[in-house]
Amino acid sequence: MASSEHLSKQYDSDLDALRSRVLQMGGLVEAQILTAVEGFSTGKRELFDQVIDTEPRVNGYEVSIDTDCSHIIVRRQPAATDLRMIMAISKTVTDLERIGDEAEKIARMSKQIHERDRLQPQRFGEIRHVGNIAVQMLRQALDAFARMDATQAAQVVREDVTIDDEFRAIVRQLVTFMMEDPRTISSALEILWIAKAIERIGDHAKNMAENVIYIVKGTDVRHTRYEDLEREAKS
Repeated sequence: MASSEHLSKQYDSDLDALRSRVLQMGGLVEAQILTAVEGFSTGKRELFDQVIDTEPRVNGYEVSIDTDCSHIIVRRQPAATDLRMIMAISKTVTDLERIGDEAEKIARMSKQIHERDRLQPQRFGEIRHVGNIAVQMLRQALDAFARMDATQAAQVVREDVTIDDEFRAIVRQLVTFMMEDPRTISSALEILWIAKAIERIGDHAKNMAENVIYIVKGTDVRHTRYEDLEREAKS
């Protein structure tokens, strides 16, 4: 009995450590986004380099956490909620790694824009605004994961509509700039890809939130209407 209790406590400890490392990875990725958007606004080279240099650490988290998930499945043969937890963690770290990729893309393209200096990024406060929305979605998704709060996770999914609307508004603005001055086309297209990267960050945060609902409720809510997803989260 004592041995069984010890194994159970060790198992719980392993799961808690896994969740803690997901949150650490999330904090690192969040800092990447904030730094990349700040770099876009200010043109500070050290900010771009900081984002790019952080990418290997993010990749390392993904590989390490995925490896630990595999080991736990082999050793413990988890069932029900624990198995859902491990599967969702594996998916979540993939989303976090891809968010890191998008942050790196924002940094690299912002660097090119500032070096060319054809279209002033400072004129695009909307990029900072939509970036803040994406960061808030990520924070809420991570908080929902930390507390296993399906209701908060559903709110993150709802925010994805807002970020999509902001992206479309930026596209319209950029089209106007390109029509008025064809010399801005190269920079405008790069700003468009930056906006798209931020929109993709929102998509990944949404995926993370859906994973929380899957852990808590045992229901796969991908490709589900928001009204049905919200109902499932609150049930």
